[in-house]
Amino acid sequence: MADEKEHRTVRVLCPKLVLHKHEPGLQWLIGSPFLPPLTVISTVKCILTDSSSSPDYAKESVSPIRAEDLRTLLPKGFDVAGALIVAKSDVEKNAANAIDSARRLRQILSDSGGSDRREALGVVVDAESGEVHFFASKSVKSTSLELVDSIVYVDRPEKYLWERGCLLRCELPIKLSIYYPVENSSDAEKMLQRATGAVIAKLKDPKVAYMVETVGKTSAEVPHPVVLRGSELDFSVGFSHIKPSNEAGQESDAKLVLCEHFCVNDKSGSPVYSAEDADKIQVSVLINSSEKSPKSAAPVAEYFPALEEARFLTVEFKLQVLSYATKDLPLMFAVSKLAVPGLIDQLNVMKNAILPNLLLQHSQLRPYHFSPPGVLHPITVIYELNYGETELKQVEVRKSLHLRLGLPLDRPLLRIANALDMFTTDGVKSVHKGSSLLKDVHIGIPSSGVSGGTVSLFQGSYEYFHYMQDAFNDSGWGCAYRSLQTIISWFRLQHYTSIEVPSHREIQQILVEIGDKDPSFIGSREWIGAIELSFVLDKLLGVSCKVINVRSGAELPEKCRELALHFENQGTPIMIGGGVLAYTLLGVDYNEVNGDCAFLILDPHYTGNDEHKKIINGGWCGWKKAVDSKGKNFFLHDKFYNLLLPQRPDMV
Repeated sequence: MADEKEHRTVRVLCPKLVLHKHEPGLQWLIGSPFLPPLTVISTVKCILTDSSSSPDYAKESVSPIRAEDLRTLLPKGFDVAGALIVAKSDVEKNAANAIDSARRLRQILSDSGGSDRREALGVVVDAESGEVHFFASKSVKSTSLELVDSIVYVDRPEKYLWERGCLLRCELPIKLSIYYPVENSSDAEKMLQRATGAVIAKLKDPKVAYMVETVGKTSAEVPHPVVLRGSELDFSVGFSHIKPSNEAGQESDAKLVLCEHFCVNDKSGSPVYSAEDADKIQVSVLINSSEKSPKSAAPVAEYFPALEEARFLTVEFKLQVLSYATKDLPLMFAVSKLAVPGLIDQLNVMKNAILPNLLLQHSQLRPYHFSPPGVLHPITVIYELNYGETELKQVEVRKSLHLRLGLPLDRPLLRIANALDMFTTDGVKSVHKGSSLLKDVHIGIPSSGVSGGTVSLFQGSYEYFHYMQDAFNDSGWGCAYRSLQTIISWFRLQHYTSIEVPSHREIQQILVEIGDKDPSFIGSREWIGAIELSFVLDKLLGVSCKVINVRSGAELPEKCRELALHFENQGTPIMIGGGVLAYTLLGVDYNEVNGDCAFLILDPHYTGNDEHKKIINGGWCGWKKAVDSKGKNFFLHDKFYNLLLPQRPDMV
């Protein structure tokens, strides 16, 4: 029988193993202690280096930039499985360096001081040819390398990861009250250190309990919650030392419960496997603040007078951590080795971020979870809400994250609007507060009727805004406002912004604020056009616009080639204004040979209920030929038209 070592296999789940193929550098390969050791789930770039361009391990493990701190960026249940080096020569030497780098970082990030004897993976990519070489080492103490030539690229990596695992979510709001002497304000930092240390100790208190239950399920088949006592949990070793369920020494019914007990998602039919649709388990921290005293006694109040003038300070933390666990993992391990250490790490990161400016500003640190394209598992980023999303410091944080994860630098993928909504039960998030507007109503409409044409459509999704919505009568004057609202909903749905779609009055207020209109304009029924829309988009979203002017509706077909290029390159909906009418343009179908063309029009003049069939059958969303079969012109020849083409922002 052949030696198994000769047939060791590396499983690659991540769709993009090499983030920067022709750029020399180092990447961390991310795996999980619950999956086979030579499994690569994702990869993140090492962007923090020292003066010799070598990985700076101290910065990589405790980064001064909160959003780049690997402790919180990677949810518990994922860790460093190895490293990848893009280089030009000396494959084995680079592989050895990659493995050594991964071991050192893994030891720094380890929850415990014990030795980690798991295998490490070293991958070397030739910067010129792109050829990839895989090496592995059996244990930390081993110095010999083994070439791995059995590489399996998993076809459905999402299915591989989420069929086997689930997400644990644990939230904990904390409010700490601190008194510090006015004459010695530096003591405030010491007091905060002590207060957070006390919270960490309390999380490991034997008297604390953790309630585990299913998230977002209300059927009768949902299992009852399980309560784990702190005295039953073991916090003495790190999560990398967790044993499989069949090897763990369970001693009580609570300890016998596995994570799969709460995994009740129905994945039959055509399942969707992703972090957002994964089985989720809620872990709640329960602290008994009114514990029964062993003996009866009268209440005692102790008075400790301040020796000098003191001030009062309140520091709030809103912790929310995610962890990955395989379904065969006992709950006791999932809580003690994943959920609680995750809370502690996040608390420490937030505390360290607050300390330098503790007395100068009121920080609003909040954790957000993202599932960016190409990354199979969620990531966690802590943002400072005081800055605002377009503030330069926040932009730089997002840019570094995009660089780390190999994400494009011209798309907003890690803004707050992109965050996973872990509180929804059906996976649907409302974009327009207080309403359920129709989205993408053009889907399913009949063809344009242009023979041999090329269809060019907007990219993404939008909401349909039209007359009389929200019980607001704007019939006869509000069509451009509605077109603007539709366009802004596109920017929201593509996550360029998280602001609410403005009302007519709010649009008018913006135009007054920038000096385009007089104060009397607010509350009026005056029309607006393409120029006013461009002002609002610039003020509200920082979006620039291109405006095309045509003297007559007869000239619009001549602009089809230019409009097609807009949809292909920018992908935003277009507002067309002419005379007293305004429309939203979603696409064009154009035959360059004979000039035949049609325009996909979303008409804001509709006044009925939001019924998709009624809208389509009534022609309120559909292809409009410049000249129909009866010779009627859709665009009037005696009216000029302005076309507003919003430009897709080049931003993160």
